[in-house]
Amino acid sequence: MNSVFRKSVLSVAVLASGAFTGSAIAAQASADPMTPSQPAQVQSVPASADQPPPPPAPPPAPPPEDGQRVLHFDYQRQPNSYYCAPAATRIALSTQGKVVSQREVADKLGTTSDGTDSVDATTRVLNEMTAGGYETTEITGAEADPQQEAELRNNVVEAVDANRGVVANIMGTAVDTEGHRYSYEGGHYLSIVGYRDGGETMKVADPYDPTKTYWMTDDKLADWIAARGYSS
Repeated sequence: MNSVFRKSVLSVAVLASGAFTGSAIAAQASADPMTPSQPAQVQSVPASADQPPPPPAPPPAPPPEDGQRVLHFDYQRQPNSYYCAPAATRIALSTQGKVVSQREVADKLGTTSDGTDSVDATTRVLNEMTAGGYETTEITGAEADPQQEAELRNNVVEAVDANRGVVANIMGTAVDTEGHRYSYEGGHYLSIVGYRDGGETMKVADPYDPTKTYWMTDDKLADWIAARGYSS
C-alpha cells in the first residue's frame, strides 16, 4: 500500500464532560438526533510426480467496469456507547467471512467502558484474525489536504478490491451524499465496505446509526478522519 503518511494513532477515552486532550482518539460515540502478526512461514516442498504443486494465489480483482464495488458484510449495531470499535471491526472481519462476536473482538481490542485506545488496536486485531495486509494510516491536521484525500481514496480502493473492509476512527460532524448529517463529537469508529465513482464516493457501514449504511464523498470522509486514522 502506497501510504504517504503512516504512523501509529494514539487514543484516549472521552471524559464524561465531553472534553478530550489534543488529537487523542476517543472511542465513545455521541449521537446526533438523526450517530500484525506475520503469517506463518510455510516451507516450500518440491513437487513430485505424485504430488503436483499447489495452484498459484489468485490475482487481485480487476477494477470494476462501472467504477463501483461493495463487499458482502454482516452488519451488527453496537450494543452500547463504547462498543463502536468492536462492532466496526467485526463488520470489517465479516467481509472476509469471519463470523465472531463483538465480545470476542472487544476482548482482543482491549475495549473497556472508556472505549478503545487507538486505531492501532483495530489494525492489530484485523491482522491477527485474517490473512493480514492491514496497515494504519493517519490523517494529520484539523482537515485533510488533497494528498491525504487521494491516499484515503487509493487505500480504500486497494483494500476493497482485496476483500478487506476498512475501519476508520472519526470525530465531529459530516454530511452524506443524501444531505443527512451525522455527528459524533466524542469520537466514533465505523467501517468502509465499498466505493463507487472510482473511489471518490465510499460506502459507510455505521455501527451506531439505525440506517446502517450511507454513501459519503472522499473529501468529507477524509475530513471526518482528520487528526485520527484508519485501518486498511
